[in-house]
Amino acid sequence: MSSSRIVGILVGVWASIVGIYLVVSLALAHHPDALATFGNLLQCVVPLLANAGLLLNAGTPHWRRNIFWMLLAMGCTLWMIGQFDWTYYEVYAHEPLPQMYGGDIVFFLKGVPIMAALALQPHRRRGEVPLRFGYLNFILLLTWWMFLYAFVVFPWMYAVPSEEQYNFNYTLITNIQNMVIVIGLGALWLKAKGAWRVVYANLFGGATMYMLSSLTINVAIDMKKYSTGSLYDLPLISSFLWFGLAGAIAYLRRKELDAPSDNETDAEGAGAESRWTARLAMAAGMSLPALALYTLRYERGVPDVRDFRLMITLIAAVPIAILVFLRTHMADADRARLLARSEQSIENLQRLQAQMVQTEKLVSLGQLAAGAAHEINNPLAAILGFSDLLADDMTLPEKARGTAVKIRDQARRTKTLVSNLLSFARQVPPERTLLDINTVVANAVQLRALDLRASKARIELQLESVLPGVRGDGNQLMQVFFNIINNAIDALESNNGGVLTIKTIRERASVVILFTDTGPGIKDPQRVFDPFYTTKPVGKGTGLGLSICFGIVQEHSGKILCYNSQQGGAVFRVDLPAVLAAFPPKEPQIAGVSPNPQKTPA
Repeated sequence: MSSSRIVGILVGVWASIVGIYLVVSLALAHHPDALATFGNLLQCVVPLLANAGLLLNAGTPHWRRNIFWMLLAMGCTLWMIGQFDWTYYEVYAHEPLPQMYGGDIVFFLKGVPIMAALALQPHRRRGEVPLRFGYLNFILLLTWWMFLYAFVVFPWMYAVPSEEQYNFNYTLITNIQNMVIVIGLGALWLKAKGAWRVVYANLFGGATMYMLSSLTINVAIDMKKYSTGSLYDLPLISSFLWFGLAGAIAYLRRKELDAPSDNETDAEGAGAESRWTARLAMAAGMSLPALALYTLRYERGVPDVRDFRLMITLIAAVPIAILVFLRTHMADADRARLLARSEQSIENLQRLQAQMVQTEKLVSLGQLAAGAAHEINNPLAAILGFSDLLADDMTLPEKARGTAVKIRDQARRTKTLVSNLLSFARQVPPERTLLDINTVVANAVQLRALDLRASKARIELQLESVLPGVRGDGNQLMQVFFNIINNAIDALESNNGGVLTIKTIRERASVVILFTDTGPGIKDPQRVFDPFYTTKPVGKGTGLGLSICFGIVQEHSGKILCYNSQQGGAVFRVDLPAVLAAFPPKEPQIAGVSPNPQKTPA
């Protein structure tokens, strides 16, 4: 069923309820008790219908929107509670309502949650204000309006009872509150766009009808012409049905409500709301001394009213001052937290900028080294060719041919190192192939071992001879292993040397690579993979290496862990999923590295 058809049906139900009320009101005009019973019961039901339509929208993923609709429903509920009390007097107790009715405050306070709902402005898509500020603002708003009601109405009820003055002041402050709500909804209606504009227009219509009906009923009460169930109640019933219709329209157009409805940016919206709430909190605090001064200046003729209002002002000053102080304190704490985060972000950006400059230098140096390595391959090919000729020349003495074999072996080793260096430096798109992890580890060790000649640190390999294959990008995984090895060697050198043991094992459906060193260990193992976290001196690291390694391992569907061993030193564990159907050869031959446990000299 289309949305327009559903709205048409709801409008028909609305018209039917109003029509039935009109007919019954005219039919029971000469039976006041039955008319009062009918009118009271129906007026207890229509707020429930309004809540049913409003609360349809309270189940969205957006807390601001949910609270908006729940606050509107709370306003209807407060009015219904007051109506229940009214019904108790007229229907159950069969007594006329007191002329100065204390339950009027419930009808008055029903506007507070509605005003709080308007302050949320759910049509704006902006940075969310912390929920605790919303609660505090609501409590502050509720406290101030309760104080205002007590200041304006209660003196003529308790200090100097006066029915005429009580009715006048109650009508005045109630109409002011209703006008504030109507003006707020009208402003939202004009500012919003799209589906939200339609929703606000219907809420504005319902609030305007309620304001006019409330004014009419209050005037009729003052003129002794009102009775429950009379025709004066028709606009009141229609206003609640209109609120329910607005909620139903919002529910039917809920997808359209997610679209942006204004041109404000997130930062502008959040900043504007913060400024306005701060100003309203300040206005609430400043209103107390202003009203006290007004009382001292203009209430001299009625001392009891003056004293009562001064007492109310002094009593209300305490909770309002506490609430304003709490809000200011919470706002200052949030600003301090945001300032600290901003400073940290700026420091990270500065470090990243310095690292980018250093990276550009290393890229240039790497390109130079790669070019040199590429040129080295040409004489190496000649050395290998001539050494092969000399080694195979049977006319040469045995000693000369043995020397040629040694030259050939060392040239092949050099060629392998140059090839690994070029592979590591080459920028190529990731390519997943079947890998022998022992080979990748050995290549990373060979690269790092190039400058370990004068170091007190050494690397010990314990590679399991038969391992399942791993599907991944060899260059990326070599980068991970090289980075871990490099960090371990740096830690060992700062600790006057030690041993880094690299062990590969098969564990269930994974290939595990363990990097265990005898260094000082890691101060904060759970943070080593956080971006920009580093324990190295300034200029020697930015804390991005292990963070990048973590991402690479995650992309390979693996896990990387870090912890301190009981014997001292750090342990890095890399788990990669194995391709169980593919096994490397029994005795893999890795250039320069034996598959059996051995030590690489420092």
